[in-house]
Amino acid sequence: MTDNVVPLFKDPTTGTYTLPVDTPDSPPPGPAPEAVRRVRVWTRSACGIRRIVTDERTRAAARLVARHGMYVIGGTRVTARRTWEGRTASRYERMIRAAEAGGNFEEAKEWEDRLTRYRAARHHRRMDLLKAPQNAVKSAGYATGLTLGGLLLLGIVLAIATKDPSWILAPLATVIAAVHWIVMVGTVVWGPAVTVGPWLALLALWGVGRKQQTAPQWSLPAKQRDSVGAPITPSIVVTALRDLGISPLRKAINEMGDAGAQMLGPIRIAGCGVEVDVTLPSGVSTEEVQGRRRKLAENLARHQHEVFITIPVAARTIRLWIADSGALDEPIGPSPLVLEKAVAANYKTGKAIWGQDLRGDAATLSLYQRMLLITGKSNQGKTAALRALALWAAFDTSIEFRIADLKGVGDWGMFDGGLATTLIQGPTDAHVVKATEMVEGLVAEMDRRIQAPAGTVFTPLIGIVDEAQVAFMCPAVDDDKHPYGGSKATSRYFMAVRKIHNQGRAVDVLLWEGTQDPTDQNLPKLVREGAHTRISLVLGTESQARMALGDNAVDGGAAPHQLRLGLDKGTVVVASDGITIPAGQTSITVRTHYIDTDQATEVADRAKALRAGITTTPVAEPGEQRDPLTDILTVLGTETRVLTQDVLKRLTALDQDTYGKWTFIDLKRALEGTGAEPYKSEGRMTLARERVARVVASRTPDGSTSAAE
Repeated sequence: MTDNVVPLFKDPTTGTYTLPVDTPDSPPPGPAPEAVRRVRVWTRSACGIRRIVTDERTRAAARLVARHGMYVIGGTRVTARRTWEGRTASRYERMIRAAEAGGNFEEAKEWEDRLTRYRAARHHRRMDLLKAPQNAVKSAGYATGLTLGGLLLLGIVLAIATKDPSWILAPLATVIAAVHWIVMVGTVVWGPAVTVGPWLALLALWGVGRKQQTAPQWSLPAKQRDSVGAPITPSIVVTALRDLGISPLRKAINEMGDAGAQMLGPIRIAGCGVEVDVTLPSGVSTEEVQGRRRKLAENLARHQHEVFITIPVAARTIRLWIADSGALDEPIGPSPLVLEKAVAANYKTGKAIWGQDLRGDAATLSLYQRMLLITGKSNQGKTAALRALALWAAFDTSIEFRIADLKGVGDWGMFDGGLATTLIQGPTDAHVVKATEMVEGLVAEMDRRIQAPAGTVFTPLIGIVDEAQVAFMCPAVDDDKHPYGGSKATSRYFMAVRKIHNQGRAVDVLLWEGTQDPTDQNLPKLVREGAHTRISLVLGTESQARMALGDNAVDGGAAPHQLRLGLDKGTVVVASDGITIPAGQTSITVRTHYIDTDQATEVADRAKALRAGITTTPVAEPGEQRDPLTDILTVLGTETRVLTQDVLKRLTALDQDTYGKWTFIDLKRALEGTGAEPYKSEGRMTLARERVARVVASRTPDGSTSAAE
């Protein structure tokens, strides 16, 4: 009852009693001051402990203790294992198991023979130990007798020499005194030896552990722990493979007597890195290791792009190329096309100067009678890589170029006026129509060459379509409702490309295409498989890599989808017999020389200086009226005389719609009455450039012409 009583307060001025009232100014109830002090003490202590524990000096000290402690523990383990293997047959048994795991049964049989010989020798040693006590007693008796006899004989000799009989026992007394001193010294040294001996043994174990690097990675000093690009050694490679997370591989390595070193071939310096062949044990496939490329690279203290895995000829073998850390991020230098003023190019026997492989060797590509396809993501150097090949080929004056740039930003502008006989630049459907007509012109020239007499030698004709995906995706149709784009038999561009792929190589009519982000829609299967040389820059997925290079190349280790977007610009993966590929591999990675637009213009100008009589024919915009006289003068170029059949061919290439159906009669009619009509020269109809130029120059502003005087 007393718990419910509320105390009353007396007012000193009035003497009345009132109930207590809580005021806003009254402090809230709280813990006692002692409790507050204790909480503050515990908080400060916890914060102090936390600061001490998380301090870098504390962590460094902990790593120091752990590191050297693990050196001792690891050294003990290594020493015990060596001792056990030296005294037992475990080493032979482990080598037999490792050889069997690796499928090397001949080696297993050899180790089994060694084990048999070891066990026989051990048996003989043990049988000798049974007779050892008896032999030891006999040996001790013989030794004692011989020693005493020898000392006494020595004493007799000394006594005779000195004529003093006391010398007879002098040698024996000397030996006894020496034994006495040895015991005294041993007594003095024994105490310190017992004290220091264990520490010396501990130091020896520490030394073994330190040499074998038995401490975990986290306990190493920051400089060693965070170091990147440590030299690649056999133990590092084997450890990286062992820790891949492949159970059969780890088990086989642990069972190998040489800790897995027998899997490795010699580590060879290869350019800016090293190369080593690894023979995998039985039960481990090459695909399993390829699928863990990132983890393998991290185990080797490298980035993923610095480790490449390929499949050589030998079965169950992978070839690792491991770059020096950061080497692939350094530029490879300017192209020899830019540095060397005198460039010699031979389409048939030479190879295009292009870049360097990962080993730092020059990577050159043969262009002879090879269709070419290059693809990759946008803005990764596709056009520059393709243009570099064309710039080299331009120094062979026998090659004719017809180029369609469906991007139209001037990347191929340096081929205008002396290198390309046709140059189309623009991304619209109208430009795709002109590009299609250009490719169809290649087909017409191919058909003409095929029908030529046997043994006819043709000059190379290379058609280039950059951004070809624009053509495949074009929705435009012609007057007969045939689409220009698409991948069906009615597609004009698709069918023209297929015809060139089928027969163009035989008569040196080639097609090079550059595309972006390949899909079945913008790069049909039949087109990509028709290319002899397939090149890929960085791609987004493995399926795209297979589209670009083919299943065989990707299964053999080609991985353009693992290149770094934006960082590996100009780095390409090539599948072609036109480039030197290491034996057993299906592709090669090349870092191409970058030639910017200004440099490309300078190189093109030097190539133009070697050529004569080549003029780029302008392409008329849709609906534009052609001027036959101007076009004829354009296609004549700088040549003095040109055969009329060649003029007709060049006019067709200039504008298929206008001149595609022209005959000799149409050409004669266009020049009739101008004084520049075709005439016979050495039995063949010919046009003279000087006459046509005079007619064009003498025309009045209204376009009329007058006959030449």
